[in-house]
Amino acid sequence: MTALAQRPDLRRLIDTLRPASLWSAPRVRALRLMWRAAPGLSVLAVGFVLAEGTLPVLVLIAMGRVTGAIPGAVIFGLGSGSGHALINDLALAGGVYTLSLMRGPLEDGLSAAAGARVESLMQTMLVDAACAPVGIEPLEDQEVLDRLASAQGQLLNARPADAPMQVVSLAGDRLTGILACAVLATWHWWVGLGLLVLWLLVRRPLAQLIRARTTRARSAGPQLRRSWYMLGLAWRPPAAKEMRVFGLSDWVAERHREEWLEAMEPSWREWRALDLRVWACGAVVLLAYGGIAALLGIAADHRSIGLRELATLLPMLPASLSTGSISFADIQLELSLSALPDLHALVEALHAVPSLRGGEEPVAGRPREQVRLEDVSFSYPDGEPVLDGLQLELRAGHSLGLVGVNGAGKSTLISLLARMREPTGGTITVDGTPLSALEPRAWQRAVAVVYQDFARLPMPVAENVGMFGEGRPDRALVSRALERAGATGLVAALPHGVDTVLSPHFSGGVDLSGGQWQRIALARALYSVQAGARLLVLDEPTSQLDIRGEAAFYEQFLELTRGVSSIIISHRFASVRRADRIAVLDGGRITELGSHEELLALGGRYAEMFRLQAERFTAEGAVS
Repeated sequence: MTALAQRPDLRRLIDTLRPASLWSAPRVRALRLMWRAAPGLSVLAVGFVLAEGTLPVLVLIAMGRVTGAIPGAVIFGLGSGSGHALINDLALAGGVYTLSLMRGPLEDGLSAAAGARVESLMQTMLVDAACAPVGIEPLEDQEVLDRLASAQGQLLNARPADAPMQVVSLAGDRLTGILACAVLATWHWWVGLGLLVLWLLVRRPLAQLIRARTTRARSAGPQLRRSWYMLGLAWRPPAAKEMRVFGLSDWVAERHREEWLEAMEPSWREWRALDLRVWACGAVVLLAYGGIAALLGIAADHRSIGLRELATLLPMLPASLSTGSISFADIQLELSLSALPDLHALVEALHAVPSLRGGEEPVAGRPREQVRLEDVSFSYPDGEPVLDGLQLELRAGHSLGLVGVNGAGKSTLISLLARMREPTGGTITVDGTPLSALEPRAWQRAVAVVYQDFARLPMPVAENVGMFGEGRPDRALVSRALERAGATGLVAALPHGVDTVLSPHFSGGVDLSGGQWQRIALARALYSVQAGARLLVLDEPTSQLDIRGEAAFYEQFLELTRGVSSIIISHRFASVRRADRIAVLDGGRITELGSHEELLALGGRYAEMFRLQAERFTAEGAVS
């Protein structure tokens, strides 16, 4: 458990995710999911269970009748009553067998249809749950991430969406076994009842063994998640290049192997420790079935049962195995079911933490006067305070430059303003109203940010830029945003203009350079401003642009930020000097605040950093 759970609200979240209370009736969970996803298919599945369970037994009964009618037909001929009986029995057996053959295609089609709908529902639930918290803190917690990976079936390489139909299929198999025991009970009641009781007794420890192994493997979530991550480095484009350049393929494969073996070894030890129980159960079942087969042989030898009865009862023995025997299908079902408790826990927990929801006051038009940070503090788990008693005012319609050394807390400050995180102390107010009292989603729509690690979406240019709110991007606003970001020429050179997919992994798609991507990210923020955002944050917005591109951007900086409150973060002082005011963040507090000229005249930290940077550029110019 990470120290993030020290937050009281997040502690409640993590406690909700603990597995002890989540394993009640997992098959019921699966069937409820199927009912929510596809009620019509759920009703059809009931009919499938009945067909799956009864048709194999009916085939065996029909074939027993055929076998019993053969001697009479041979003796008296096909034209006799015995021959007609054989023909009728063959026709009946053929019809039932034909129906039985249709079970496979029906199951495949039903499983595919149900699995697709259940998977769609599960993905929708996961997306809704992951996006439910206002901030991103829960999604940075180790246990939440493990549960999320498990809910998607990543940890145990399972398909949770297949669980409902796997339950249905196994229910049909169990029904076959129970009906076979019932047929055996028509010979001697105690035989059928004895087998049924035997399987009830034997299946319980075997099923517990499978569930225990699955639970044990699930508890190794961190190692499994690391192992799959290491394996994925080989084919993920950003990492794959360095894997080859530095010759790390063998190292990655070995690390994957080590992590995976470490994760699976406890469950293997548990299986080895319980091998005796498995062998004991197998021996009891073998003795019971051997004894019943011997009794059938003795009864046939003494002619206490006829050929028809023998031909019917004997194949019922292997059919009754499905009453409780453990197969690969049982193992697959347990693996699939193991994800469902995590799915439901995440959905319930991420929707239920009160402090992550925020208030309901409207946001439209804010900030009108200012955004104020009063004694704001923030600490990451198990870390020193990043912000400590910070005081700052962002005036509406004005620009603020924010400077500081690496790790000073500039990006953390932005995440607090955008409500990605919650302050651990102090308050943030918007026009005098606490930020926590505003409707959180509307406030986040009012903040447009160009992050340093901005998203590179494998979508058309128009959608990369116009991802704001709901509905399709406004093409006119997209064109205007691209123009203001200096990306019009870039987009015009693409094969399909704004409809070009920005990914080489799609047909007709292309990739962009770092600087070109940064222009797309800037256009995305400017589109948000045009669509109503009132606070524009530029976090190193030109770090990947060339000198000309950076100069062109800052020449139009005042135009880009006119009419909105803006914050620009940059290590390049030529970038921030155009801002109305500049704040120096040092030691978790604002230590200097004023215009570029005022701070130079002050002779403090800002003046020192500006002078050092200016000297470096002067020296570089002299050398060149």
